[in-house]
Amino acid sequence: MTIIDKTASVPAPRDGNDYEGSLLEVRDLHVEFHTRDGVAKAVNGVNYSVNAGETLAVLGESGSGKSVTAQAIMGILDMPPGRIPQGEIFFRGQDMLKMSYEERRQIRGRKIAMIFQDALSSLNPVLTVGYQLAEMFRVHEGLSKKEAKAKAIELMDRVKIPAAAARVNDYAHQFSGGMRQRIMIAMALALEPDLIIADEPTTALDVTVQAQVMDLLAELQREYNMGLILITHDLGVVADVADKIAVMYAGRIVETAPVHELYKRPAHPYTRGLLDSIPRLDQKGKELFAIKGLPPNLLRVPSGCAFNPRCTMAEDICRSEIPALLPVSEQDGTELVGRGSACHFWKETIHG
Repeated sequence: MTIIDKTASVPAPRDGNDYEGSLLEVRDLHVEFHTRDGVAKAVNGVNYSVNAGETLAVLGESGSGKSVTAQAIMGILDMPPGRIPQGEIFFRGQDMLKMSYEERRQIRGRKIAMIFQDALSSLNPVLTVGYQLAEMFRVHEGLSKKEAKAKAIELMDRVKIPAAAARVNDYAHQFSGGMRQRIMIAMALALEPDLIIADEPTTALDVTVQAQVMDLLAELQREYNMGLILITHDLGVVADVADKIAVMYAGRIVETAPVHELYKRPAHPYTRGLLDSIPRLDQKGKELFAIKGLPPNLLRVPSGCAFNPRCTMAEDICRSEIPALLPVSEQDGTELVGRGSACHFWKETIHG
């Protein structure tokens, strides 16, 4: 997989906005779902930020709250049953949770776009892909049908779909999984947003196509200087494209780190378990490691650290006190920049 050089010069912001802070900043976000069986607390105090040209990978098993957080950012949660009882979501310094529906709609797609994980179900099966791409330009930029179709062909060509002009009138089922994912990327790029959220963009794709899709995303991000949030459960997918990682478990962020630091020295037992479960060439023939047990039921999250029933390091304090996400340091006390861990025994984990 190609490694993109993010130290190279980047273009100036396209919209002339001189805001110098983070593109996106999520602060103490909580999301809950009210069901017949009780209240499921899907997101519990998430904090993270993304800058222009930066990639944040959000990792975790299914049910950890990764996609729900993204849906809250996009403003596409089903409410009810969903509810955001507290938290702030700042885009270029403005809290989107305090905006009107129309103000959020102007940001969605134009400033923040999302690539969904199941391209086949996300694309309308009775409309051509060209029509769906062109609709973005007709609705948001007022282009004619002819102009919008030309833009759609240009986008399909940009995401490297062969014979774009000939295939613009094809339907979603006529494309392979990898090509459908490229169309979803093209739709997200249509209005040149400042931030893209990619929710499991390589799900159900073979390894070779995964690499192609990730290379394409990294290339386009470099070209447009976009912020990128990459949601995945696969640590291998993000190794060469992410700048920093946030690991989620049971609705909380349990570890944050620059990507290479996290791979080198995880500071949370859950992260270590995820890394140990990746197949390695030097362990051929050996049994693959698996984290014991299952993620918790969000209606009945265990007391203390939610990971304690599956953790080999758990002690009494883990079952009674929720660990805060605190800075991580070297043994001599020097703080490790960008690193945090929500574990009572992070020192033993990272230095052990």
